[in-house]
Amino acid sequence: MWLASAACATSEDAAPAPGEAQRVQDAVMTVSAAVQHDVSGPLRDAPLLHSAAHRAERPLRLLGVSGPEVDDAIVQATPGASAPTTNGLNFAGVGDGDYGFTPDAAPPDTDGAVGATQYVQWVNESFAVFDKATGAIAPGFPKTGNSIWAGFGGGCETNNDGDPIVQYDKAAQRWILTQFSVSTTPFLQCVAVSTTSDATGSYARYAFQYANFPDYPKLSVWPDAYYITFNVFGANSFIGALACAYDRAKMLAGQPATQVCFQQPSAVSSLLASDLDGSTPPAAGAPNVLLGLASSTALNMFRFHVDFATPGNSTFSGPTTIPVAAFNEACRNGGACIPQLGTSEQLDSLSDRLMYRLAYRRFADHEALVVSHSVSVGRKGPSGIRWYELRAPGNGAFTLFQSGTFAPDTTWRWMPSIAMDKLGDIAVGYSTSSSTLDPGIRYTVRTPGDPAGTLENENVLVNGGGAQLVGLDRWGDYSAMTIDPVDDCTFWYTNEYLKANGTFNWSTRIASFKVAGCQ
Repeated sequence: MWLASAACATSEDAAPAPGEAQRVQDAVMTVSAAVQHDVSGPLRDAPLLHSAAHRAERPLRLLGVSGPEVDDAIVQATPGASAPTTNGLNFAGVGDGDYGFTPDAAPPDTDGAVGATQYVQWVNESFAVFDKATGAIAPGFPKTGNSIWAGFGGGCETNNDGDPIVQYDKAAQRWILTQFSVSTTPFLQCVAVSTTSDATGSYARYAFQYANFPDYPKLSVWPDAYYITFNVFGANSFIGALACAYDRAKMLAGQPATQVCFQQPSAVSSLLASDLDGSTPPAAGAPNVLLGLASSTALNMFRFHVDFATPGNSTFSGPTTIPVAAFNEACRNGGACIPQLGTSEQLDSLSDRLMYRLAYRRFADHEALVVSHSVSVGRKGPSGIRWYELRAPGNGAFTLFQSGTFAPDTTWRWMPSIAMDKLGDIAVGYSTSSSTLDPGIRYTVRTPGDPAGTLENENVLVNGGGAQLVGLDRWGDYSAMTIDPVDDCTFWYTNEYLKANGTFNWSTRIASFKVAGCQ
């Protein structure tokens, strides 16, 4: 999120009856070609372009979905039994003083993905490629984000505006790197798809254009397209969520590509498109499933089917409401209330939305989706991690299979990301903080044999060494839990923390682990 202003919208419309499919209004479809594309030389040889001076990002805030304050009925107040986990690498990501890097924006928008032999991490406003066997950084990195578009021209090359996403297309063994260009018009989403499995090699590069401000982009991989969602703002108001599909087949071939987009009304915000994990794809032609918060007691589910050959045949249907246990957004309306050690400065929860990723996996007898967000425990309690697993038998409708709110003590937990391995083990990574604890990074897991709705004892990935001081409450914006495509067992997680008190001095960590029994 980039702009320094704030706008407000609300999605607190009355919820439909449980399971009822109700159209908010017809989505408006548009089709457009990428306004520019080419194929680059090797990224490892790209020049290091310059970034802007320090800036604190301010989200274009939504009012969220909070209802009356309630006691969370599914709080897990104590951790479950511990399944053995095997820790892998745990090393410094791009952050203050690491690899010659100095932060120039906050929050870091920490994101990363694991591939066949590499891990790629992107933070505001630089990225790096690491050897996933050793954690060693590739020569010439980190680079500024817009270095990917050196020689491309236009806003993608000139601007380095952040909100980055890194993805690894497991079926094609290609990398997708994307950030927006919004400090000048036209508004662009800059997308690069690698031509090989080497993240330091060449890329097919694209610029897609939007009429209005496309905030908080989140990209997912699906067999028929790369799906991307935005919160779209006009000059003075929230317009609604925008969901677009990029022509994956054309982009993998480095050919001219189009996007098919469906604009939602202002009652719909912060959608996440399902992101494929594992080696088993959904059924041929299956639409992408998108989720968002509908209210403080329900999720909204949409389905997006794209037809690039005949775009008019593309459909966007929903929402279908999925009832969940009532919750309070952390900090109420997603604001700042997370305490830290030794300072009155509180941190932002960004709890007005589901948090990246919406991870999809297909098993022999069902499909599964997992997603998470930050909630307040009770009326005045600390924040905790609300998580959901949805299941569909075969190609049936998704329904809530299990859910829980993880808040085993008085520590505040927020900024989660969740994923599932090939055996159905679930892992959640998140930030932690309190008035007696500097912000740090932890994770917890569950196995299919654990009691429904419960997570196990948590593990510390790194303890923080300082607090973020007065004048900067922005934190995270997102983090990323991804699955190793080689063994389909190893979780890789990246998030932010601080080594010492300060403002623009955040650091990040990259760590891997797996649950015992998954080989």
